[in-house]
Amino acid sequence: MVFSKWVFPIFILHLLGTIPTFSSSSLTAKELADIPVNFLNHAKRPEVADWMVGIRRKIHENPELKYEEVETSQLIRNELDKMGIPYKYPVAVTGVVGYIGTGRPPFVAIRADMDALPLQERVEWEHKSKVPGKMHACGHDAHVTMLLGAAKILQEYRDNLQGTVVLLFQPAEEGGGGAAKMIEAGVLENVVAIFGFHISHEVPIGSVASRPGLIRAGSLIFEAVIRGKGGHAAFPQHTIDPILAASNAIVSLQHLVSREADPLDSQVVTVTKFNGGSTFNVIPDSVTIGGTLRAFSKETFMHLKQRIEEVITGQAAVQRCSASVDFLLDKKPFSPPTVNNDDLHEHYLKVAGDMLGVHNLKVIKPLMGAEDFSLFTEVIPGYYFFLGMKNETREPLASNHSPYFTVNEDALPYGAALHASLATTYLLDLQPKFQLAEGKVHDEL
Repeated sequence: MVFSKWVFPIFILHLLGTIPTFSSSSLTAKELADIPVNFLNHAKRPEVADWMVGIRRKIHENPELKYEEVETSQLIRNELDKMGIPYKYPVAVTGVVGYIGTGRPPFVAIRADMDALPLQERVEWEHKSKVPGKMHACGHDAHVTMLLGAAKILQEYRDNLQGTVVLLFQPAEEGGGGAAKMIEAGVLENVVAIFGFHISHEVPIGSVASRPGLIRAGSLIFEAVIRGKGGHAAFPQHTIDPILAASNAIVSLQHLVSREADPLDSQVVTVTKFNGGSTFNVIPDSVTIGGTLRAFSKETFMHLKQRIEEVITGQAAVQRCSASVDFLLDKKPFSPPTVNNDDLHEHYLKVAGDMLGVHNLKVIKPLMGAEDFSLFTEVIPGYYFFLGMKNETREPLASNHSPYFTVNEDALPYGAALHASLATTYLLDLQPKFQLAEGKVHDEL
């Protein structure tokens, strides 16, 4: 791991005390409320907005899958170098961690995911994916762009930061456990809070949506191999049919939610894969099925995990087959539910309300879709929300993970400004408490 060439000059400047700062106590309530508005105006400047559009399109044309984000990472580092922002690389294989501010505590993190999906893009436009079978179909190209946009704003206002903003460019959100590897690499060391968001085709542009507490479910995947005895389809009596056993298992799995779960405890068990046989007149020796389970508590997960294994092995045994179930934790680590911190929710309401108006703050129900940002929130207080990009005057946008997914680039300035505002004002809010804590430590000494 290396630091960029800017780390030591900036560190020396801070040691010499040549970078002026101000504290929240020197600002009026109106001046604090103006920070988000000023940052949004900055992000909407044509030279900044157009730059972000260009960055996003470059990333979109060259999608890279989990832990393969080599060119994306290089683009990020090139832009950080141009801005004079120090960073660490590599982190968690292809990740980048940048630093803006004093280089001293308190530290607050803002995060974007980098990876694309194994999809063939079906949208015909000038900047369509140039890589067959790969596409940014979940908006991570926009997420990286907006974090770079926030970096540009924060770097211009770095003299006023009351601490350090940590920029987390995370690889492998799409099932690769990228957040877990980032945590293992120590990116949250001394960090007191983290913010992240996802663009949404359902939330209007200029609006955001979130809630305190549970906002996204946790997820786990499973794969089962059901083994029988293959043979000619004309003589099933001489076979042990794994297709019949797998079919019964799939039907029985649906009863776990409809007949065993508390109706008020949201759960999902979905089978998404069924592979068995290769011709019309042969019963295969084995069948492989797989799917996902979603829930809002670890206790529910443990129960579902146990019951899925029991149902599949039990139904296989009824049909004289054997079965093995694997939850593939080495390939896709368990993503726990995402839980928003209550104090950070109040901070989000204040900042987003000042920037967008309280009428543009939407409240959503918890979603069954999972997000490995949850791993960060298990370590430190975190906050996650959705950034609107829906334009009522245009055609409806396709949903995430669709080959027809598109991004409304008018949303980019909002995301950049929100990232920058949430971090800047949180550091300002922390300063009196931090100074008090420092004073207590010095008194004890």
